[in-house]
Amino acid sequence: MDRVQLVLLGLPILLFCSDLVTLFGPEQLPTAKPEQPHPHHQPDPTSDGALQPDADGAADAGDPAQIAEPQVDGPASGTTVELKFCASCSYRGNAMTVKQMLETSFPGIHVVLENYPPPFPKNTLSKAVPFLQVGAMATLMAGDQIFPRFGMVPPPWYYSLRANRFGTMATIWLFGNFAQSFLQSSGAFEVYCNGQLVFSKLSEQRFPSEFELRELIGNRLPDSQFGKNLEKVWS
Repeated sequence: MDRVQLVLLGLPILLFCSDLVTLFGPEQLPTAKPEQPHPHHQPDPTSDGALQPDADGAADAGDPAQIAEPQVDGPASGTTVELKFCASCSYRGNAMTVKQMLETSFPGIHVVLENYPPPFPKNTLSKAVPFLQVGAMATLMAGDQIFPRFGMVPPPWYYSLRANRFGTMATIWLFGNFAQSFLQSSGAFEVYCNGQLVFSKLSEQRFPSEFELRELIGNRLPDSQFGKNLEKVWS
């Protein structure tokens, strides 16, 4: 029975430690795989238009906080779109879909994916949840020594919770993870074009449609004539 109790006690502690590493470790977004050139395509060394590897682009590709593709020449060259979304809300798939759609619709556009953090109070509380979990579990396991040090007598509810300590610890871990996930969510899906906000899910309370984003981004391209003709091309 002692071994069973050790296993039941060690499992929540192991899961809790993994949550600590995930919370305080650097958040990494999935890095998009760069497009590989076609095998039969050979760049002409005598041609002035041959693409050369960019050292700055290679350095930016290693940044885990951003997902960016190397820029290519096109009608939208020089335009940067930032998609700031809630990573803990499972919006990453929506952001990747929008990124691919924009790169297909506007050749040469530069799309960057970033996490939109929650407000400062919620972010601070989310980081405090693991410490509250540790304190609750420590009190549950060693309350007989903790309460007398503060001149207190263990309350009756402490003994009722300690009678089912493993179920109580599992409940603390589950509710703590739920609270932490809620506090880390911002519900944001914000679209910026060249530093200007063009769509905000926080304000509109909805996701943008593909046609809406094409129109919003197309109207802000440097080539105004290209933007004016977008609606005719898509219709």
